[in-house]
This record gives sequence, C-alpha cells and structure tokens, in this order.
Amino acid sequence: MMPWPWRRKTRRTLARIAIEGPILASTRERVLKALRQVEERECPALLLRIDSPGGTVGDSQEIHAALKRLREKGCRVVASFGNISASGGVYVAMGAEKIVANPGTITGSIGVILRGNDLSRLLERVGVRFEIVKSGLYKDILSPDRALTEAERQLLQELIDSSYNQFVAAVAEGRGLLEDQVRGFADGRVFSGAQARSLGLVDVLGDEEAARRLAVELAGLDPTHTKTITFGRQPKRFAGLIPGRSLLCGLVELLTMEVGLGGQPLWLHRP
Repeated sequence: MMPWPWRRKTRRTLARIAIEGPILASTRERVLKALRQVEERECPALLLRIDSPGGTVGDSQEIHAALKRLREKGCRVVASFGNISASGGVYVAMGAEKIVANPGTITGSIGVILRGNDLSRLLERVGVRFEIVKSGLYKDILSPDRALTEAERQLLQELIDSSYNQFVAAVAEGRGLLEDQVRGFADGRVFSGAQARSLGLVDVLGDEEAARRLAVELAGLDPTHTKTITFGRQPKRFAGLIPGRSLLCGLVELLTMEVGLGGQPLWLHRP
C-alpha cells in the first residue's frame, strides 16, 4: 500500500522544537505536545534548539524521557545550544544523539540548588510572628520565619544529593562517560561551548545551521530537498511588541521564579 501524500512529505521533513527561557510546567506541556506531533507525523529527524538556564527538576526529566522515547521510534535527535544551555538545559539535551554548541555558548552548571528565605529578623522588627500547628517535626521545613536546624539542613542535603546523583547518571549515560568523570566537572561551574567539547559534553562546535545539517545527515535526508518545520511555537503576545516590555517581562519572570519556586530543588543556573 502506498503511503498517504502527507506521510511522504513528512518523511522529507526535519522537525524543529525550541526550548527558550526557564524550563517550567508550561514549557514541559508545550514541548511534550510538540514531541507527540513529531512522533505522529513520523518525522525522521528532530532539531532541538535550547536557549535556557534550566529550571525545575521534574519538568526537565519528563522532556528528557520523551526525547529518549522518540529516539527509540527511530527519530534522530540533534540538540543545538544557543546563548545558554545550562543545568536543566543540559539535562534535557542528554536525550539527544548529538549536541552542537557555539564556541561561546554558556553551558554546564551541572548540579542542584535549593533556596529558602530566612526572614525572621525582618518579621521580628515589624512585629510579625507566625503560629504553627504541624503534624510532623519537618512539616514546616524552610519556613521563612526561622532558620534551618542542623537536622533539617542534613535532610535537605540528602534530597539534593539524590537529585544530583540522578543528574550525573543521566549525563554519564547520554555522553558515554563514566560517572566519576562527570563528577570531576559537575560541581556547578559553567563552561564555554569550546570547553564543554573538550570535556565530552558537546560533539561539534557550530551554529544552528550546522546542527540542522548534522540532523539531516544522520537521518539520510537530501539536504537540498528537506523542509524544516517548527513544532510547538511559543504563543506571541501583543505586549511583547511594546518597547521596553521584553525587559519588564524578563524581570517579572525572574521574580515569579524566586517566589513561586522557592523551596524546590532546581536544575537552574543562577549567577
């Protein structure tokens, strides 16, 4: 039976998905939906463009797992790093077969961070005191009205260590390295794309076009007759067209992350 025309056309298509900005629940939902579309249309290759400082642990893991499943279906996946692909951005990229980065790309920052706020002195100064009723000793851990106890700090450190070990294992598997090799540079430091290549985190130095050509080559497509289609575009907002609005949106995004993600383990580059 001859395939439907759209099937023949799709098989000459390079899919493209962009991950831009922090990796949050909204990013996960958009990217997973796009990956399902790529799978349904049987695209032979995917170019994953990443320009992200990372984000939440669970959302990064779900995108990474979906990329691995897509590869099991036969789709060749190449990741392209933009200005920055750090922490959770690196984790997501471990689901790709090959990684291309600009020589000056900021990458790395492999590790986990968890931040809380001790506002006890400020609250005392303004006369605010919390009354807490809890079911267990650690139920109000990271409460902003008091400092951590040593027992709580140890408990949170064990949580961070578990998440860190998962990160190291994913990098070792994705890049074909030993976990001890990964631990040698996975201490939160950032690298340029050129440095990352020498460590084995990156395969090729080049721009997005170089990554596109590599994906086309891996899939055995004709570079002159392959069409690139972007899936899962981020919705355009009218407010983004107003001068200075992008800076304001960026500040709001940072504030939202500080307030909304406080107390969560994050795979996030926070300079």
